[in-house]
Amino acid sequence: MKAATIKHTTNITINNRNLLLSACTLLFVVICSLQSAETVAQTGDQVSESAILSMKERAKVIDEVLADRIKTVLPNIMQREGIDMWIIISREYNEDPVIETMLPATWLAARRRTILVIYDQGLGKGLETLAVARYDVGEVFKKAWDKEVEPDQWKRLREIIVERDPQRIGVNRSKYWGLADGIVATDYELLLDNIGSKYASRVVSAEKVAIGWLETRSVIERDLYPHIVRIAHGILEEAFSERVIHPGITSTEDVIWWLRERVRDLNLITWFHPSVSIQRVDPESFDHLRSFDSRPSEDIIMPGDLLHVDFGITYLRLNTDTQQHFYMLKPGETEVPAYLVDAFDRGNRLQDIFTNNFEEGRTGNEVLAMSRAQAIEEGIKPSIYTHPIGYHGHAAGTTLGMWDSQGGVPGTGDYPLHLNTAYSIELNAASYIQEWQKEIRIMLEEDAYFDERGVWYLDGRQKSILTIPRVAATQ
Repeated sequence: MKAATIKHTTNITINNRNLLLSACTLLFVVICSLQSAETVAQTGDQVSESAILSMKERAKVIDEVLADRIKTVLPNIMQREGIDMWIIISREYNEDPVIETMLPATWLAARRRTILVIYDQGLGKGLETLAVARYDVGEVFKKAWDKEVEPDQWKRLREIIVERDPQRIGVNRSKYWGLADGIVATDYELLLDNIGSKYASRVVSAEKVAIGWLETRSVIERDLYPHIVRIAHGILEEAFSERVIHPGITSTEDVIWWLRERVRDLNLITWFHPSVSIQRVDPESFDHLRSFDSRPSEDIIMPGDLLHVDFGITYLRLNTDTQQHFYMLKPGETEVPAYLVDAFDRGNRLQDIFTNNFEEGRTGNEVLAMSRAQAIEEGIKPSIYTHPIGYHGHAAGTTLGMWDSQGGVPGTGDYPLHLNTAYSIELNAASYIQEWQKEIRIMLEEDAYFDERGVWYLDGRQKSILTIPRVAATQ
């Protein structure tokens, strides 16, 4: 028996008036939170828990952002890539990375086999969003399968496809991007077996739709992101201060685990285990493998040490990734030694060279090559390994170098830059320090946004090495 047609055209559950009210409330919360985090940089005080929304408030924001993205971001991407139906299939605890970004805040996993169908109706009618599942998937994806009428989930999916007659059916398969390769072999085979040869022949990779969905930030997300990065910066300001570090006693491992505990105290999570390392006057040289492939060994922090941290948090489904430097003052010192200041300035200059080469349509490999050539011409020894950031720390989008692939990255490095995307501007500049008789690296990473204005840092960037204790406190 043919199941009754169940049709749902996406209708954002919050109307314009309610969205405006929600946005105003959210803006108020963000402003208050920014002020709280700003205080940390100025005084060394703790990041206030008032800067963090409650779990209930977060869920509301996450669901509103999702509804808005389906309405304002996804239609343009599907039209740009010529996909009129996008099918996302996942089973519980084996989720497609994309479906995880489309589930409501109260869903921590897919249920049974969850099938989402997104159909571009054309002619300005918007997207139709269906869940071939036993229940609604949040407010956006409405139930489109009555098991009592049609017991077979795959047959119901075929009916939906036949009724709409899409010309290109996208599924998440990708050679280069794991985040866009989420359909498992079993579900892919079952899909082709059940929809008939006519429509099976129309199935194509939705790689660029998936990448576009993951990499593109909505206006609301763009406005939220600086606040999230500010919180991460505030935690680092607190960690690398006399509140936490006591020279000759505190180890790098102590700081790492303080960061982990502090993030949990704030009801946040880290998406990777932080690292803290030291460069100092000793015969040990910089080792890429040690820095990028293995954990630095535990070390006691001493006066005269140049500290480096790599740290990131996840909040409101968005991630941060930050690397900064701090200097432990020697007795009698009130400022960072000039030779370290000069080295740090070269790191900042490399950032400028690199971000000034961002241009819509340029590939990551093109920007990498241009930037390295310009930096080398200016006497800087560069290494650039920048990645997109957003729903994932190492996110989908344009790869701009890897630490061990400075000649370019096949596949992901050939993907062009798009506007309204975010990146962790990650790189290092090497400098020989005569006073230490060794080469050091200024390793920087700051989260930035790329739009029609160019590249701008979401919460600024580190422009000088901060001292421990802060210089103001010693005068």
